[in-house]
Amino acid sequence: MPDAPPPDLVERLRTYGQKHALAGWDALPPPDRDALVRDLSAIDFAELDTLFRKRNDPADALPTPDRLAPLPVEDGESLGKSATERGEDALRNGEVAVLLVAGGQGSRLGFDKPKGMFSVGPVSGATLFQVHAEKVLALSHKYGQPVPFLVMTSPATHADTTAFFAEHRNFGLADGQVTFFQQGTMPALDRETGKLLLESPGKLFLSPNGHGGTLTALADTGLLANLKSRGVRHVFYFQVDNPLVFIADPAFVGRHIEVGSEASSKVVFKDRPEEKVGILALVDGKCGIVEYSDLPKELATERERSGELRYRAGNPAIHVFSVAFLERVTTGAGRLAFHIAKKKVPHWNPTTGETVTPTSENALKFELFVFDALPLAEKWLAVSVRREDEFAPVKNADGADSPATCREMQIARAVRWLASAGVSVPAGVPVEISPRFALTAAELAAKIPVGLIVTGPTVLE
Repeated sequence: MPDAPPPDLVERLRTYGQKHALAGWDALPPPDRDALVRDLSAIDFAELDTLFRKRNDPADALPTPDRLAPLPVEDGESLGKSATERGEDALRNGEVAVLLVAGGQGSRLGFDKPKGMFSVGPVSGATLFQVHAEKVLALSHKYGQPVPFLVMTSPATHADTTAFFAEHRNFGLADGQVTFFQQGTMPALDRETGKLLLESPGKLFLSPNGHGGTLTALADTGLLANLKSRGVRHVFYFQVDNPLVFIADPAFVGRHIEVGSEASSKVVFKDRPEEKVGILALVDGKCGIVEYSDLPKELATERERSGELRYRAGNPAIHVFSVAFLERVTTGAGRLAFHIAKKKVPHWNPTTGETVTPTSENALKFELFVFDALPLAEKWLAVSVRREDEFAPVKNADGADSPATCREMQIARAVRWLASAGVSVPAGVPVEISPRFALTAAELAAKIPVGLIVTGPTVLE
């Protein structure tokens, strides 16, 4: 690294009034200089300037009742044999990749590592990463094709995640089958001046650019083009915190292909209005997601004659996107737009040399939302699934969506699967079914040992 920053970078900083970002350069050791140049060079200052100028624009209008309507939803248990066969063909032909969103830490769980490293196996203690990887492994064996497994990390989780997979030899997945990539970051700006905020001398304050950054990172890293060149046509998208997810569900993938959908989503039906989960609905005639906090109260509580909530299509963040659609929403004029949030951001003041702890919202942060992609689809699909079969997220240390509820739901599903195969489980006995043993109740029934008797904690693997 030269003693001075690159002249072209200095000129860009001068042009956009950001030269203060180099304050303290002379005192920085070479590795920190290198990191600073890399971070500054990655910034699109013209885009950042445009976003700053929009800071006082009216916020996105919340949907009014007249703009909303319930989204038509297909029954996941009635998709038909043809959908399953179509999805299985796609898996055999290498047309499906799996994308795991794993950028979050387990801080809300009292866990200081990536959430994917958190133990959820009721008996085995298997981590979320292990559960998901072994599902991909089982799919690869079943369909005779190594399913590409893309793991999106963040700057906070990348090193630990890659080391964890290496330590466990990718949980049996083939060399080259697992690809790690980082979601992008965005700098924070001073709310009044538009100047870059510094975390410390020579270090920008950077934040992950939102879950929508998962999609743009696919394109920006060249992974999307690589997938396309390998014959991948569809990407199955899901979050790391749900061990019950049915990865690359053939019937779901197949129905997505059958109807020519660009963006397909699974839904779980809400049974109480106050549940903190967004809903899928028609917004101005297009498929969209409305956050639970943004749904007008009169609609959130409205019920059908059957007693079911009218707006009940809860979003578990399980999607299938066509590669062609992802190309469209991550490039050029079709690229997803940033949302602007006003936040409190502690920062280093290069003028005074002091760290500032704000008492009010002093900064602008910028995020992309994955659900902004859904209304851009010309054709979409929503499929309902049973919560107890496919959605047991680990989000909170206690209460709803906690390790305890997740464990209970995993055991309950295993008990149901075993019961359908003629095996009873004594009350209170924990059981677990490894993905390596069976991915579905039907697979379990076909493989269950004759005369199996469960008397104590059991793992079928």
